[in-house]
Amino acid sequence: QVQLVESGGGLVQPGGSLRLSCAASGSIFSINDMGWYRQAPGKQRELVASITSGGSTDYADSVKGRFTISRDNAKNTAYLQMNTLKPEDTAVYYCKARVITQTGSGYLIWGQGTQVTVSS
Repeated sequence: QVQLVESGGGLVQPGGSLRLSCAASGSIFSINDMGWYRQAPGKQRELVASITSGGSTDYADSVKGRFTISRDNAKNTAYLQMNTLKPEDTAVYYCKARVITQTGSGYLIWGQGTQVTVSS
């Protein structure tokens, strides 16, 4: 069984920073793409940033220049550094990963989400 656990969310003032972590655990052989998504109340879940196993990244236009996605393949962990946060960044942030297990099975795994609230 493979699971993703997010951490690092919380309440921050506008202009502040947070760093989210997404740790994968279980019978993992490799992890392909990893991504961060967010869902605000009443809105659809949207892609925030993604990163391939080789380190190529992609960002939503709304976060370019403010957010940075990275990963530590040795730790099976992805990070999202969020700077210059705005109230419109308030949402539940979810991690997603394409995982290959030790038995050779492939899974698309979601974490449980972590709340980010940007407010004064």
